[in-house]
Formats: sequence, structure tokens, C-alpha cells
Amino acid sequence: MIRLLAAALMALCITPAFSHAADIKPIRIVTENGMTLLIQDQPSLPIVTVNVLIKAGAVLDPDAKSGLAYMAAGMLDEGTKTRSATQLAQEIEFLGAEFSAKATNDFATATLRVLKKDADRGFTLLADILRNPAFSEKEVVRLRSELQGELQGEKDDPGTVAGKAFDEIVFKGHPYRRPTNGDGKTVAKITRQDIVAFHDKFYRPNRTIVAIVGDLRESEALALVKKHFGNWEKKEATVPPFPAPEPLHKSVLKLIDKDLTQATVTLGHVGIDRRNPDFYAVSVMNYILGGGGFSSRLVNRIRDEQGLAYDVDSGFEANVMPGAFSVKLQTRNAAANQAIAAALAEIRRIRTDPVSDQELADAKAYLIGSFPLRLDTTGKLAGLLTVVELHGLGLSYFDDYPKAIAAVTKEDILRVAQKYINPGLYALVVVAKQAEAKIDANAVLGMK
Repeated sequence: MIRLLAAALMALCITPAFSHAADIKPIRIVTENGMTLLIQDQPSLPIVTVNVLIKAGAVLDPDAKSGLAYMAAGMLDEGTKTRSATQLAQEIEFLGAEFSAKATNDFATATLRVLKKDADRGFTLLADILRNPAFSEKEVVRLRSELQGELQGEKDDPGTVAGKAFDEIVFKGHPYRRPTNGDGKTVAKITRQDIVAFHDKFYRPNRTIVAIVGDLRESEALALVKKHFGNWEKKEATVPPFPAPEPLHKSVLKLIDKDLTQATVTLGHVGIDRRNPDFYAVSVMNYILGGGGFSSRLVNRIRDEQGLAYDVDSGFEANVMPGAFSVKLQTRNAAANQAIAAALAEIRRIRTDPVSDQELADAKAYLIGSFPLRLDTTGKLAGLLTVVELHGLGLSYFDDYPKAIAAVTKEDILRVAQKYINPGLYALVVVAKQAEAKIDANAVLGMK
């Protein structure tokens, strides 16, 4: 009965946490051991969500052991020094709680959802998982084998194949070129000792941001953090500065031959980082170009007018360091050249032709109107709070975002398109049955 009740309350997390983004006014505290806390009291449901962001992402992997951060995060709940993996799972289930952990390029995250009445027990488990993982040899072997199986399976997914090849070209010489989950060769080299050393070096309170959202007052949340993490020892980790990803000096074409009926195409180049002051103008511009679903220019031209692809989109990955700008589409092998030409034509047009008043209004309306959907559960809000802190966007972010989007002009759209999109220098990856696609290298690389 307890677990059924807990599950029912967890399902209620879909209830909007706040009626307006402006209602979100988190309290920020830095503890003595360097942990940054963001506390948002939300008492409408007796639920607490804790999102922990640790600056322990894949950018810190050695080249020869790519996938190390991914494995370290994936093994956090596979047993601690005081609890086996089975015991952890049973305790989490008994509380009706939820726990997950993963690593991305820039950071690792661990998320706990628990009923308020079980918050102390939930924090006990969370602290044990984060601070005392066992990383047993048996579990390392098992996870490594599972990961190698997943990596082998990815070779059959044309989207993943294209994405990895694209990153290798665009981020040559930069950590972002490596897959977060590594590859078969690098994962095979990762040992238990590597994982233990990585955790000891980077899983530290002074590298950690914690967002606590739910039915806890500031004093209650702070007391739980001090009780369970107050004696977590901070440690400075020397990390060499990463060079910014360099722009391409010439366009690069990568053709990957697979026996497929459709061609998978990815084209683009280095884009912007999240702290870029043009982020909001870029967001509006990208929505109009290809980020706006069925209302975008790329979809209108390539799908609706020419019938070349069901889905096509564009995006900017705004990370701690500049991520990629990319256009992705799938089309018939024989139509690949035509679809690529159409995509490049739209990229050039967004840089030369001012957007219409209607396009601008529609883009702003969507981006502002959908913003609350990023905050409508305690989990989403806790995750966003940690990212806002990571990028130094300030606690006024929830007021600033809609205002910044609303302030974007047609002139801004043209300016940022010309500054951050280059239709003359790009990486182009085509995964297809090349005998049918017959990619015209001179045409797809020579268009200006």
C-alpha cells in the first residue's frame, strides 16, 4: 500500500509546479565545503526532487579511455561500500522513490525523487551512492560488457553513425569529438582502478551543484544537506583548459556506405556556447530556420514543397563550450543531392532575406509560450536550475528568458545568422547506399 501510494504521488509530478515562471525564486547557498545549493520551496505536493550536477563529464576522459565518465556515472547505484546493488534497489523501491544517474559531455547528474516523509532516508541513500560507490570488479566487468554490446548495436543506427562521424570532423582536436559512451576499443581499456580514480578526483562537493525542489522549507533542506554532505571533503582537481573548438578551414564530405533505402544526412559546423549573449537571438533564428517543427522554413521547403523528406530540422547545441550547429534529414537515396541543395539554399536565405513579421511573431510566441513546459514538474525544474547555475545565468533567469526572446528583432535574426551560420564552410556526412545516392561532391561542397 505504501509503495502504491508513493507511485501515485510520483505520477502527480506532472502537475504544473508553478503558474508563472516569475514565481520561481530559488534560494542560493554555498556550503563550507564548496557545494552550491539551489532551494525552491514548492509545497503543493508532498514530494521532493533532488538534482545533483557534478562537473565530471566526458570532456575529462583521457582520449584512450573515452567512456570513463559514462561508466563512472552508470555504476553509481551498482552497490556502495555499505549496500549491495540489490539492497540499494530494494531500499529505493520500498520508499517508492526514483533514482537515475548519467553522464553528458560537460557533467554528470544524479536525480532522486522521494516523498517528503522519506526525505531523510532518501538523502541517506543519495549520499551513500554519490560518496561511497563500491565499483566492484564484478559490476565493472558486467557494465563494460553491456556497454560494448550497446556500442556494437549503434553501428546499425544510421543517425548515430552519422552523428559520430560529424562530431569527429567538426570537433577535431577537441574533447567534444569523442562519443560520451566511448567506443569499443576505449571501453575495453577502462579498468576498475580508472573508475575509482576518476570518482575520487572529480566527485567532490566543490564541483557539485544541488537543486532541491519540492515540499521542503529552506531550513529543512539545508539541514538535510549538512547532515548527509557536510563532512564530504572538498578537493581541488587540476584540469587543463580546453581550447575552443576551431572552425573548419574547408568544407569536408564524409560518405559512409550502408545498404539502406534512405540516406541520413547531417551537415553543419561549430556553433555557440550557452553563455553567448546572442543565444536568444540565435534561438529565435533557429526556430524559423529548422527548429520550429512543421512550421520551419526547412520543413516547408524540403518536406511540403518538394516532398523530399518527412522530417528535417536544425539545431544549436549550446554547451559549456561551443557546440555544433547542424541540419539533419533523411531522404530517399536518389534524392540526397537534391535535399542537400535545398537545405543549403535555406541556410543561405536565412542569412540574406529578412524574416517576415509573421515568422518572427510565431517564433517568439512559441518559445515564450512553451517555456513554462520546461518547468512543469519538480524534476524538470530541478534539472534546469542546476544548468542555469552551471552556466552562470543568474537567479533572475526565469524572468529574463521571456523578456530576452521578446526583445529579438528582425535585424538581430539577420545579424546572428550571418555571424554564426556559414554555408560555405561545413562538414557534410551522408550515410546511404552510395551507389544509389551518387553524391556529387563538387556540387554539395561547391555551392556558395
